[in-house]
Amino acid sequence: MTASKHESSWSTPPRDTLRVGEGFRLSDVDPESTPGFDGGKKHGERELAAGVPALSALQERLFAASTQGAPDAVLLVLQAMDTAGKGGIVRHAVGAVDPQGVHHYAFKKPTPEELAHDFLWRVESHAPTPGQIGVFDRSHYEDVLIGRVRQLAPAEEIERRYGAINDFEARLLGRGTRLVKVMLQISADEQKARLAERLERPDKHWKYNPGDVDERELWPAYQDAYQLVFDRTSTAAAPWHVIPANHKWYARAAVQRLLLDALESIDPQWPPADYDIAVEQARLAAT
Repeated sequence: MTASKHESSWSTPPRDTLRVGEGFRLSDVDPESTPGFDGGKKHGERELAAGVPALSALQERLFAASTQGAPDAVLLVLQAMDTAGKGGIVRHAVGAVDPQGVHHYAFKKPTPEELAHDFLWRVESHAPTPGQIGVFDRSHYEDVLIGRVRQLAPAEEIERRYGAINDFEARLLGRGTRLVKVMLQISADEQKARLAERLERPDKHWKYNPGDVDERELWPAYQDAYQLVFDRTSTAAAPWHVIPANHKWYARAAVQRLLLDALESIDPQWPPADYDIAVEQARLAAT
């Protein structure tokens, strides 16, 4: 199944163009670029709209198949610097499907109870169940990103976590969950402009957090921390995809295409009736 009957503007699919492979360097990514996409904003918005029916149909089939025991699920992991557009991804690339088949969770600062357990303890309970599309708006990777930059845990503990994350994701894969791991890469100048807009517009004041400027001052350290994440946790079975995100339309279309690819690889099927259709048709006709 393709995203739509329209002629796609993708010359190279994001799963190939944006995949983190051997030798990848985050510093080589141009946040203004639109790799593999032929066209501008109007083409991107058209691509996004054209993909909605296919994404919705695949999600419904995924959910339906789970009612008869199919184990498959999808987990979208979204990571980015502040203002990179994670909320827009959730609204525009995921929000078009039936909400009962989506589990969205945004990981915040750990509570005292969560800190009393291993860092993955709170994550395990939010992994998608069969038939769901899970969305982690920030995720277990915060524990090796802000955890490293802000030195919230000993260095040896941070090092241990990379392996623990790989083991956790291998368990998810083993039970039928496809992982779509995305980092939205914006430029420091674009982030500054987006933060300035939040301060200038009353309807965006609620989005502004003074702490965003504190984190912005640590930009180089976060870029280094992300590079380590890619080096340690972009695996053959669960690769990272880094999406240039200065153009929101491009990032949204790219994430939608990655989700479509994941669902198409599952190819969920409508479950067969577990009753005699002819008998039920006769019973219904008699009423």
